[in-house]
Amino acid sequence: MSDLSGMRIGIIGGSGLGNALLACGGGGAGAAEALEVETPFGRPSAPLMLSEWNGIPIAFLPRHGVAHTIPPSMIPFRANIYALKAAGCKWVIASGAVGSLQEQIAPRDLVLADQAIDKTTRRAGTFFDEVGAAVHVEMSQPFCPQLRGILQTAGGGLTLGSSQIHPRGTYVCMEGPAFSTRAESLMHRQWGGDVIGMTAMPEARLAREAELSYALIALATDYDSWKPHVAPAHGGPVAKQALLTEIIGHMHAATDHALQLVQAAVPGVWERRAEVFEAHRALELAIWTDKAKIPAEMRKRLELLWGRYI
Repeated sequence: MSDLSGMRIGIIGGSGLGNALLACGGGGAGAAEALEVETPFGRPSAPLMLSEWNGIPIAFLPRHGVAHTIPPSMIPFRANIYALKAAGCKWVIASGAVGSLQEQIAPRDLVLADQAIDKTTRRAGTFFDEVGAAVHVEMSQPFCPQLRGILQTAGGGLTLGSSQIHPRGTYVCMEGPAFSTRAESLMHRQWGGDVIGMTAMPEARLAREAELSYALIALATDYDSWKPHVAPAHGGPVAKQALLTEIIGHMHAATDHALQLVQAAVPGVWERRAEVFEAHRALELAIWTDKAKIPAEMRKRLELLWGRYI
């Protein structure tokens, strides 16, 4: 890419992560600008928060809305990714809470997911679902290896107490909003799942269709339902309120860890802003329809996504 002006690093996460990110960045981060974006797929979850963090342009999007009012199945994933693309984002670092499916991934740990199992059924999973064009992106590696590598390198220099950053893991994406039964949780472990959440898909697939380099930081908050929650004092079940308090505490700690990782990784991403990652050419061989046969209205509607190819 020859023109590097107007580029940003997109960040998707909960409102807590976004507020912390904008509050601590310096370099003009306090002067965030709210950008309303209209897309062919409706409005995103919230206005994009544009800022310069330590001199690096970022765009933050709270996935569940400003006040966390949008349940997983109702997230406007297509509008969110389209809006980030329209705002000049070339890379997206996403975060999300997950349950751990493996003993070695403890609450408060971070996982840089490298694989995904999509169990969602109710969500629009592609930008290209109209008659007029057949588009098939390659998804063998659903999370950008180059961006994951930057995160992994940045994480190597962090000290997070007893918590760890796991360099890879398979993310099982369930529909929600209810959590798994114990039988389901045990099944997901047998499938080879490492963490389970409700938001990575179709977000990662849509980012690939939009030719965005996308990576996910999974924030472990508990052991899902496969492992009983036991109170260390008496060995019996944990009281419900105490369990909720514990999980929220893990969530806050993991969010702090994720913030440290994003802080460390963003400069590394920006240093490579002139580089073309594999994800940045994802549509190059993905459009199977004779381009001359694609309807003019469809061409225009999706110009932002595929314009340089058709």
